[in-house]
Amino acid sequence: MEKLLEIKDLKVYFKLKGGLLCRGKTVYAVDNISFDVYKGEVLGIVGESGCGKSSLARSLVGLNDITGGRVLFLGKDNLASANSSRWHSLRKDIQFIFQDPVASLNPRMTVMEIIAEPLNVYYRHMSKEDVLTKVLDMMHLVGLSDNQINRYPQEFSGGQCQRIGIARALILDPHLIICDESVSALDVSIKAQIINLLKDLQKKLSLTIIFISHDLSVVKYICDRVLVMYLGNIMELATKELLYRMHYHPYTQALLSAVPVANPQLERNKKTKLLEGDLPSPINPPHGCVFSTRCPLVESRCKESRPMLKPMGDGSMVACFVVNP
Repeated sequence: MEKLLEIKDLKVYFKLKGGLLCRGKTVYAVDNISFDVYKGEVLGIVGESGCGKSSLARSLVGLNDITGGRVLFLGKDNLASANSSRWHSLRKDIQFIFQDPVASLNPRMTVMEIIAEPLNVYYRHMSKEDVLTKVLDMMHLVGLSDNQINRYPQEFSGGQCQRIGIARALILDPHLIICDESVSALDVSIKAQIINLLKDLQKKLSLTIIFISHDLSVVKYICDRVLVMYLGNIMELATKELLYRMHYHPYTQALLSAVPVANPQLERNKKTKLLEGDLPSPINPPHGCVFSTRCPLVESRCKESRPMLKPMGDGSMVACFVVNP
């Protein structure tokens, strides 16, 4: 498979400026991670709140500065060193779908103006008729009707607003779509509709999607591969079939054991692996393996050095000293 993104030793750090106790300290949001994204796949990124999922996503569209490492886009553009002018042209090919569908839309703009705005920025030569045709085609694609084109975001439900956001992201025919918790703010039934829409669009348009979520049931349904993050580090990376069947890393096992089961009897008999303690602060991560303070399998070597991702022989990659192929 052809690589769309090649991420090597990526670091996203934030220097704290305010506050007497925190001034001069650093938040290690994403700490030296490496992985690839292939054309046409849906890569899921999961983990607890504060693990660095959104910081990673925002760095891939230039909303967060990249502190170190290399991010190659289509084998040539290094996003880590792109200036503002280069980012302007790159954003045409890398689009973002935000978590809050209502807050991500300008309440003073109509649906027509919102969806057409990217075309007006990047294709100023397009006639008004061509822009209107393109907008209407995109509205039909995401399940919106013609008579909604002159309405404002506050006249729509959350699910409809997310459809508008998806249409705006797709209007430029991007190579990569990044969905940052894009269904977490929606009701269950509406969430299912948007997930099915994204799945259909991915097949129809051959989209490459990075899908960030804390809902492992949703990730299992829509994604091809899954990357598990903890405190800015990758714990496990595998196809969804392998991850949900084997799940080698203790952290992955704990996450999956907490996923509800539809069968009440199985749910009652299920053994949930609860993690003790809270997520450590990204300002002062543990020495060695970042999961060592909560891991049930921890050994002395886990606190001395950080494990690197290693192949498990079946295609999975796991960062753990204790787990062996």
